[in-house]
Amino acid sequence: MATVLICRRFPRLSRVTAFSTTAKCKAESGSNKSKHKKEENPETANTGTESAATIQLLNPLDYRVSYNPSAYAKSRAASQQHAARSSGQALGDTFTSPGTSQVQHTVSTTSSQALPPVRNALPKPKPRPLLEQTISAQLSAAQTKEEAEKDKKEMHDSKEDPRMFQKGRPEYRSLSYDRFELIEALPLEEGDLILHSVAMWKGSQSPGTITDYFCKLSRLPVEKRAALVSEIRFNILCRWAVKSIRLFSTSDLINILKACVRLAVPSTHPLLNACENEFCRRVWDMNLDQLLLVADYWRCLDRSVPSYLSILFSYANMHWKDLTLPQFVQLVYIIGEGRRSPADLTWKIESMILKYLDSFTMEEMGAICLGLFKSLSGISDHVMRKIGDRVSLQMEDMSTYALVNVLKMLRYARMDHLPVMKELGKVIPARIPAINIQGIMHITLTCSSLHYFDEGIMAAVAMSLPSKVTYCRSKDAAKFLWSFGCLDYEPPNEEEFYSSLIQQMHRKLHEFRKFPEHLLTGLLGLAFVKRFPEELIDYALRHEFVQKTRSSKYELKKDLFTLGKSVEIECPSYQGNRLPPQFYEEVTEMILNFAEQEIYVRPEIMEAASLLESMLGGPKYVKSHMILPHTRSSDLEVHLAMDGRPIPFNLKDSVADKKLKDIGVSLTDDLMTQLIKGRSNNQSPVELESEARTLGQERGEVQTPRAGDHAVLSGGALIADARLQVEPKLGRCLEAAPSLTLSGQPQGVKLAIQVSNRNHYCYCSKRLLGLHCLKRRQLRQLGYVVVELPFWEWFPLLKRTRLEKLSYLHYKVFDPALLSRAG
Repeated sequence: MATVLICRRFPRLSRVTAFSTTAKCKAESGSNKSKHKKEENPETANTGTESAATIQLLNPLDYRVSYNPSAYAKSRAASQQHAARSSGQALGDTFTSPGTSQVQHTVSTTSSQALPPVRNALPKPKPRPLLEQTISAQLSAAQTKEEAEKDKKEMHDSKEDPRMFQKGRPEYRSLSYDRFELIEALPLEEGDLILHSVAMWKGSQSPGTITDYFCKLSRLPVEKRAALVSEIRFNILCRWAVKSIRLFSTSDLINILKACVRLAVPSTHPLLNACENEFCRRVWDMNLDQLLLVADYWRCLDRSVPSYLSILFSYANMHWKDLTLPQFVQLVYIIGEGRRSPADLTWKIESMILKYLDSFTMEEMGAICLGLFKSLSGISDHVMRKIGDRVSLQMEDMSTYALVNVLKMLRYARMDHLPVMKELGKVIPARIPAINIQGIMHITLTCSSLHYFDEGIMAAVAMSLPSKVTYCRSKDAAKFLWSFGCLDYEPPNEEEFYSSLIQQMHRKLHEFRKFPEHLLTGLLGLAFVKRFPEELIDYALRHEFVQKTRSSKYELKKDLFTLGKSVEIECPSYQGNRLPPQFYEEVTEMILNFAEQEIYVRPEIMEAASLLESMLGGPKYVKSHMILPHTRSSDLEVHLAMDGRPIPFNLKDSVADKKLKDIGVSLTDDLMTQLIKGRSNNQSPVELESEARTLGQERGEVQTPRAGDHAVLSGGALIADARLQVEPKLGRCLEAAPSLTLSGQPQGVKLAIQVSNRNHYCYCSKRLLGLHCLKRRQLRQLGYVVVELPFWEWFPLLKRTRLEKLSYLHYKVFDPALLSRAG
């Protein structure tokens, strides 16, 4: 049994729309196929589930569902075409098998209407005529060829693709290995004669003969080379080479290494160990072309040679001014492939980039950016902006691969290069259908990382992705969900888009055991747009998965915290795994500690809090804190009665409260009467209470009924705290009377005042980012009215007079529309 999620959205309805359509499939050899699938994918067998799985999206409150069978058919037809290629069908393979002959639909929604089930028994297919079978076979063959072409386009060669720049100049022939070099094939008979001769060797052999034999054997047909490495006679030749390693000239040694590349000798082979040691010994006797060529051979052999690279970088550092343009680009390529960033070369790399900036081809520009990105090399904003300037002028002439590499570096440098992003919006949408899935992912991730929203780019990605979704790795699917959620974008085909990605997340569930960060990335992206796939959430919150996150190289506690709390608030019907209370306490404390040092002390927040306290009557009317710590940003909380008067609630931070705690005496009714009467011998208690009430009204305090009041006058301020507890030295405890609790006060409105900044919005726009959309949505769901002090209004006011700032805050807080909204 397999289940397919179908979602449909209607204007002005809640973002999450979900129901499940269950499809029962009976194949002729169902049990055998099931067993065979488990053998093919041990990851699936270990999940402890049946071959069937269910995708269910949780429905938040106040939600209605409508069903559109035609939308389902469209989504399903587009998705089924590529479902068979998925190799890892783990917990949630929700595609229906293309060979299904019996289908049963069951709809479960919060709607009051339900669709009747489709009949189980469909008529048996009639035998097809011979002509029809022939046409079908031809169409199938054509489709297979088309699929093969598509597979080829989607393949990414991590070794060969970064080397495309080397085809742009003839100078690279002396600096790099060319696997497309035309060579004369060696006849098989001659290869056998060489190996027979090697087997008969006795005594010493000349280095020239050994080198010649290696070069000739490397020209054997490809299928013969694969078997050669395991030949005993070839290993005899390798042992002779190791024995004579010091006798080879440098050019002979380079030729032997080149032959090893052609023969695909394993990177751990003893011959390569001997070659590496010998090249490290000879570095200072070689020229830069030879050094770069040998480094390129090591890359082709996929062998890590940190010692050799370290010496190469030292050599380059000493001969820096002699580097030609091709030598420099090849060096940056080697730096990137070695994943090492030599600190002493950083400023010299920047100077060389500026020196040759106008002479680089666009492929070389992409290669430089990729090398810097892979080696995590820091680069100054000035140089990165110069690169961006050049790229923005010639983007149409760049290959997509080179352009994506530039975008990677822009993302790493956090460079908000507006001309590049604007030009990207003109050039890239038309290319999206022809770009492989990893390239599309990097383009999308760059937009979200730089908080840059371009609807043309995002819509093109969304329309192209469902047909490519089965090529997504777990990382790709997660990054797509994160990017669209971060930018809070709903594409035209949103239901097909999201359902296809959620299904792919289910199929790749086994990969999340190794990369737990990707599952959380995807689920947070979904949460931003109010989508909560129950089974994936249940898996992410189970104890075993949480333990796996602790071994990740990333700090994932905050992500788990955000996900867990979001589910609690927005999905009250959720019955799956939850995070333990101690986990919440631990992460909350961590986040609040950070906030006290980095967030609450920001000038724009401190100024707003201080002015609000002055305007409303003191710190008991304002609380600067995180109402929702899992959203990782602060709020200024204010409570108003329905008549608009402020309500004191933050008595924990009031000075009078702290003074009372230090007194150490019991506050009895007699003492309270004495304090009130002792204020003036000429005033009656009624007159004094009237004066106190007048003072409170001037400060905006809400007065409680006279009967049973407990009031304390301290420094002329009236304190009425429902949570006030004074612990006297004698051990007695006085609690505030029930009449002073907030529940006893007139019903009012709780304001969550947001002091926003640029990082809450998309670049150069007033489009709120996904995390902050989630926060405001959840605040409203918890009964708060969100009031924003947008940075484009509040930041300029910080330089104005105190009166102007107070007037602005008064306008924001006492807006009559707030109370009507709460009512």
